[in-house]
Amino acid sequence: MASASLQFFAFILALFGVFGDITATLLPNWKVNADVGSNIITAITQMQGLWMDCTWYSTGMFSCTLKYSILSLPIYIQAARTTMVLSCILSAFGICITTVGMKCTKLGGDPDSKSHACFAGGVCFIIAGICGLVPTSWHMREIISNFLDQTIPESSKHEPGGAVYTGFISAGLLLIAGVIFCTSCLKKQHGAWIYPSKQHQFPSTEQESNAGYDLKDYV
Repeated sequence: MASASLQFFAFILALFGVFGDITATLLPNWKVNADVGSNIITAITQMQGLWMDCTWYSTGMFSCTLKYSILSLPIYIQAARTTMVLSCILSAFGICITTVGMKCTKLGGDPDSKSHACFAGGVCFIIAGICGLVPTSWHMREIISNFLDQTIPESSKHEPGGAVYTGFISAGLLLIAGVIFCTSCLKKQHGAWIYPSKQHQFPSTEQESNAGYDLKDYV
């Protein structure tokens, strides 16, 4: 019962991780630059994401421009696109597999099949968490290095946006959920290896005794 409750808790964490992963992938505020200008009326906030760049004006206007050209983007943005999409796919696939493999569901057949499905879902969550952690870390490194570079003008410097932090948290949730699922399945398999099922029947001895009785009957 405790293992089933732990798996359900890990499943909830994975759900939050999947939603956060998708949200971080779509949000345009991976990098944020606030330019106040000469007065507060002309203040603008520039945001750069994986798929679009947006500008918010203090007057209330909001405009976005899609990034159509892939080859013109920096290598870390191209890598972030690929790994974040892969993370979303793997985490969604892990949700489907663990739904079948959890002990609190009636899907998946026998306990061994459910345990294997649960372990496979945990591996998907771990890989998805790593795929989500790599682009956010790389993005954060690029932002910090450009911010500390004295040769770059202040107007071109950015700060980490909410999408980066959302990606960090989502990757951590997916990693925790994957570890819980894998360890819960490994404990069960390890216990089966240490304490194998004992067989109390000895068919060969019973056959020999039955054969002895048959010979006495003929005498």
